Amino acid sequence: MTLEDEYALPEDVRWQGRFLQMKTRGRWEYVSRTRNIRAAVILAIDDGHVILVEQFRIPLGRRTIELPAGLVGDDDGGEGEDTGVAAARELEEEAGYRAGRMDVIGEFFSSPGMVTEAFTLFRATDLQKVSAGGGVEGEQITVHRVPIDAIDAFLAARRADGFGIDTRLLLFLGARLLSV
Repeated sequence: MTLEDEYALPEDVRWQGRFLQMKTRGRWEYVSRTRNIRAAVILAIDDGHVILVEQFRIPLGRRTIELPAGLVGDDDGGEGEDTGVAAARELEEEAGYRAGRMDVIGEFFSSPGMVTEAFTLFRATDLQKVSAGGGVEGEQITVHRVPIDAIDAFLAARRADGFGIDTRLLLFLGARLLSV
């Protein structure tokens, strides 16, 4: 049986919570977001610096360094929220910045062998600091404005301190990894 044949088999929801579903299809097990909720991720560049956020992530049991991001339409009744509007909202909530310009880079998939989650990556420029950020109640986000030419050292130091590093930060490391 080919993978395409297996995909044609019925999908079975094994468990469902408010935001996630555990599914099977043939021999595959995977996770999806309920209500087809998507994510927006923001690569915010400010005068040679990148805006990063730090927060404790329960599934990992540690603090992580990430790009600002959030779910699109995750509030009840918000299913029709525009992805760009959500990205701008999340950048302001999490990092305290408002972007003068938001460009869509494209759609990407987090871990395609395990989750169906897709995210739209935005590049935010012409930033204006409008608040301290920190997220909504309970998120406890710390904002970092890191010089792009110091990103390797910043991430290495956080990794040495036991932080998790979000895979999306390969945006900064990728070209250098390939040139070795």
